Amino acid sequence: MIQFDGEVVLVTGGSRGIGRAISRLFTENGARVAIDYRSRTEDAEETLEMITSAGGEAALFQADITSHAAVTDMINQVVEHFGQLNIVVNNAGIWAEGDIKSMSPEHWQETIDVNLTGTFNVCRAAVNHLDGSRGDNIINISSTAGQRGEAAYTHYGASKGGIISFTKGLSTELAEDDIRVNCVAPGWVDTEMAEPAYKDGGLEKIGRNIPLKRVGQPEEIAAAVVFLASSRASYITGEILNVNGGNVLCG
Repeated sequence: MIQFDGEVVLVTGGSRGIGRAISRLFTENGARVAIDYRSRTEDAEETLEMITSAGGEAALFQADITSHAAVTDMINQVVEHFGQLNIVVNNAGIWAEGDIKSMSPEHWQETIDVNLTGTFNVCRAAVNHLDGSRGDNIINISSTAGQRGEAAYTHYGASKGGIISFTKGLSTELAEDDIRVNCVAPGWVDTEMAEPAYKDGGLEKIGRNIPLKRVGQPEEIAAAVVFLASSRASYITGEILNVNGGNVLCG
């Protein structure tokens, strides 16, 4: 049985979708969760209510992860509130279509800033609060798009591919401190963020092209994250765990 009794987990983008599922599963396994969000206050409060009504412990922290100063302040607040920080899950991200002929430099930069630079900002601000002797570790969320690329989403694929390389490099760097760094790369998942692709029968069409014949659920991504963060994965670092129903086989 996986348990995180008393440990503190920071989940960025934790208010909805995959982040909400991750936050809930950690609290179900005894962790105290810091839920970071940017602007969806109502969603964040709903997630907090779900957790606390089930007997879990969590707190909300608002920050724009593209700002290093804002992230540093947010993480300091987390440590002050809970007394420590043990696990960091970099889940916050954006996904919006943009073909190369019409994509603006601002659109490109926003995706890179949120998905890739945001991950750096959180890791940079959090790492001095982590202690490898306690089993503290980092989990980054990438995507199959970061492994195979995606037409009309080159900016997204580039940002997620960067997260994969960042994970591998950081895992080697932090190994001397016994801090593990791993990555989960989801495929298609049934979330609000992916809804534009699921309209007009898109959900069923996409599912038919996946070997397991369906898109994933947020809880299935959360389960992979919780495993990698646990002591059951104590000899795993620098790993990219694909959770995609067999859609992209790059293992």
